[in-house]
Amino acid sequence: MDRIWTISPQLFPCLYPVAKTTIKPPLWVIKLNNLDYETTWKLQNMLQHARLQGRIDNVLLILQHPPVITLGRKAKEEDILAEIEELEKRGIKVFITDRGGKVTYHGPGQLIGYPILSLSDYNLSVGEYIRQLEEVILFTLKDLDIEAKRIPGQIGVWVGKKKIASLGIKVRGGVTSHGFALNVNNDLTPFLLINPCGIKGLEVTSIRILLKKEIELKEVEELIIKNFCQVFPAEPKRTLNFGL
Repeated sequence: MDRIWTISPQLFPCLYPVAKTTIKPPLWVIKLNNLDYETTWKLQNMLQHARLQGRIDNVLLILQHPPVITLGRKAKEEDILAEIEELEKRGIKVFITDRGGKVTYHGPGQLIGYPILSLSDYNLSVGEYIRQLEEVILFTLKDLDIEAKRIPGQIGVWVGKKKIASLGIKVRGGVTSHGFALNVNNDLTPFLLINPCGIKGLEVTSIRILLKKEIELKEVEELIIKNFCQVFPAEPKRTLNFGL
């Protein structure tokens, strides 16, 4: 049965605006663990609508997705290289979504961050916001002694010629949704079933491959939260784990 989300004090009491005690906007960090893409998409839409109305403060969703290929607004079906029967056999769903960008893959062991953020809190353009999201990833990888970079003309974060993090966002009324995906411990073979980000032959990598060991996802989550609150100066009021 589909979950029915309502943004109410009973479900998300912490999200309701609090008295501003600092110059930093409050940020509620919600850990959803492993949540399917469609349910998360519906939740984002509700949170974005509530933020637009000023009924909640800024939110950062942290989670993983079960295996899914998502197609953004600029995606082409031919960038999915596998037949639907093969995807079904592998347990990989396909979802056409409203974020920017092209095609990507999400799966367990990949860390997803979806900020529901009012850009006016930081006086940012959409382009500046994307660059600052990249900064969050770059700082996080630096904390892990991984030298990463941007590539001019591309969106995302790279190590050498291999992509380690993808970004795709949606902005409505100055409020963001969707966000970033960072490869941590995830299986990278499903990326062979697509042209990642619409780029033929694009290679991807992960923190596990670069460090030559598996890393606790919780450690990376905490680094992401720390760096997010530095790049987007925010007062993290509470970290919740809904375990959905």
